[in-house]
Amino acid sequence: MERRLQSWIHQTPYHERYEFVPLSQISLDVQHAVIAAEDARFYQHHGFDWQAIQKAAQDDMEGGRIRGGSTITQQLVKNLFFGTGRSILRKGAEFTLVPVAELVLGKRRILELYLNVVEWGPGVYGAESACRYWYRASARNVDRQQAARLAAILPLPLKRHPDRMNHYSEIILERMRQAGW
Repeated sequence: MERRLQSWIHQTPYHERYEFVPLSQISLDVQHAVIAAEDARFYQHHGFDWQAIQKAAQDDMEGGRIRGGSTITQQLVKNLFFGTGRSILRKGAEFTLVPVAELVLGKRRILELYLNVVEWGPGVYGAESACRYWYRASARNVDRQQAARLAAILPLPLKRHPDRMNHYSEIILERMRQAGW
């Protein structure tokens, strides 16, 4: 809805692509690449990765912000309920909803929902639509390199193109190797 409104305000065309698929129809490479890129400790925390938050705050204070401290669960809650805006009120509401999401949904469902609602390009929502849009393949059939390139665009899906994500996709692939994936 937010992108549709922006399109209307700026009088630019908008075409939304979205297809929900079960986690079992999303390749493990896509799942692992997104976890490696967005939340390496996804399976070790309960919604908040206090180590990542501390590191992000320290990097921010030192002027070298490389990545945020939000977890996949935090991002899911933000995407489902709050849109892309930033505010202290949103963070406060998010802080109360994240533990509930972790308790009620569990890790597999959180990952499934996240992979199906996250934006992967202009009007492109969900892993299935992203794989079809960028690679003309289903989410179950993209290869490891394609999965890493897709994960690399997630922080800035409207400004990044998978084919230009050589350096960051290599970092993601290395994180996947280190995790044993």
